[in-house]
Amino acid sequence: MDFSTIKILITDDSVLARKKLKDYLASLGCQHIYEVSDGQQAIDSYKINKPDLVFLDIIMPVKDGITVVNEILEFDPKARVVMASSVGTQSYLKEALKAGAIDFLQKPLDNELVKKVVLNAIGGQK
Repeated sequence: MDFSTIKILITDDSVLARKKLKDYLASLGCQHIYEVSDGQQAIDSYKINKPDLVFLDIIMPVKDGITVVNEILEFDPKARVVMASSVGTQSYLKEALKAGAIDFLQKPLDNELVKKVVLNAIGGQK
């Protein structure tokens, strides 16, 4: 798979979490990575950049991740959103998947799991 053509949006209010994920994705060859720090910016960036995959934190300022995944999927029903959160309760997991997220990752993110999620989400799509 050619990671260089994939567009990925990272949404997290933690600068460190965004940097870590961005650096790892770049090491895989991803060249189109967008970063935002709150839920409304995620929605706006999605509409402008139309990424292939979104990594979305659940607990964020302005709009939470569950609200954001709902709004992104309302705009684009084919959107692929992966929720990432340190708040790993079963209720958040169920709510995220019910809202339409394709996967859920526990923070701190494991690089091999991130790679697997990207391959699963984008593998047959590009």
